[in-house]
Amino acid sequence: MAKTNPFEFIQQVRSEVEKVTWPTGRETLITTVMVIIMAFVAAIFFFLADRVFSTLVGIALGIGN
Repeated sequence: MAKTNPFEFIQQVRSEVEKVTWPTGRETLITTVMVIIMAFVAAIFFFLADRVFSTLVGIALGIGN
């Protein structure tokens, strides 16, 4: 593989960075809020699933109410 000198490498990196479509502030905010909401929903789901399974295991082992 041919070696590239540091100056050429920096030029290539700048050229590639110019091709990137960066998200707007609004898009970033909306995406962040959606991630937080989905994390909250997932936490609730796993909490409820854990409660159901622990109750079922307790009943199966005869230690449940």
